[in-house]
Amino acid sequence: MNNITTDICIVGAGPVGLFAVFEAGLLKMHCHVVDALPAAGGQLTEIYPKKPIYDIPGFPEILAGDLVKNLQKQIEPFHPTFTLGDRVEHLDKQEDGSFILTTLAGTQIACKAVVIAGGLGSFEPRKPAIENLEQYEGNGVTYMVRDPETFRDKRVVLAGGGDSALDWSIYLAGMCRELTLVHRGTTFRGAPESADKVASLAEEGQLNLILKSNVSEVHGNGKLENVTVMIDNATPQQIETDYFIPLFGLVPKLGPLENWGLELEKNAIVVNTVDYSTNIPGVYAIGDMNTYPGKLKLILCGFHEAALMAQSAYNIVYPDKKFVLKYTTVNGIQEI
Repeated sequence: MNNITTDICIVGAGPVGLFAVFEAGLLKMHCHVVDALPAAGGQLTEIYPKKPIYDIPGFPEILAGDLVKNLQKQIEPFHPTFTLGDRVEHLDKQEDGSFILTTLAGTQIACKAVVIAGGLGSFEPRKPAIENLEQYEGNGVTYMVRDPETFRDKRVVLAGGGDSALDWSIYLAGMCRELTLVHRGTTFRGAPESADKVASLAEEGQLNLILKSNVSEVHGNGKLENVTVMIDNATPQQIETDYFIPLFGLVPKLGPLENWGLELEKNAIVVNTVDYSTNIPGVYAIGDMNTYPGKLKLILCGFHEAALMAQSAYNIVYPDKKFVLKYTTVNGIQEI
């Protein structure tokens, strides 16, 4: 069993959790970060590292994986420590107001404040009800695009009508030997400009767009070879393919923190927007994991929440010190 002592324990190593390390470091607070995934970056690393992001200030466009690398470089001066590939199971508040967190592997982290930055929690793909689908998982069926190069010069069938299906259709068009997007409706749930772009690509012959249809069967001999698409939900059509990627979203699960005594609302943690504190003194929630009136689930909003959280946590970590706000442009970045 490992025993770790730190100022702040951050549960979640996604972009908001990493930026919280930076904000805490500016105030001379040391952080230990825990994440169930084997690498830092959260969804950006695990689900779409090659996907471009457009709403990070100062970056007209940046790949998700590159954003994670930049955040990791930004926090290097503060020497954070990590427990990756392990999940926090228990939160125990001590008599002096501090906390001990225990992971599934038995690691115990003693800290003065806890920051929950776990995104939407742990994720499982929402799988379509297709017989024998799981038989081809890893052999032609996948639920996310980790490396687009995997699909270069391959035959690919995507299914879905949301932003992910539209974004990846646009990204993979021209890269695949043959690309087909199947959607059960006639309109998309994703961004209108993305839907228009997909329609244009279909008109140009760069992808096959099949509406009012769904993939009903998958076939192959050990590896996926073709899928059956029900055209207009009535007429079957066989499409030869190397990969089938159903993009029907991910189902978030809060996991063990449901039992920590936090005030929850629709699978999110209720916070005070003064400092993003929870109903448990000393515990904060930032990023997609929290909820409050006017909440926007954007990375840049999570960055803002991390900054205000750190100001508040300073008073817990250093109760005898008076905090004076100073700009990094004045003092620069000082190592802990």
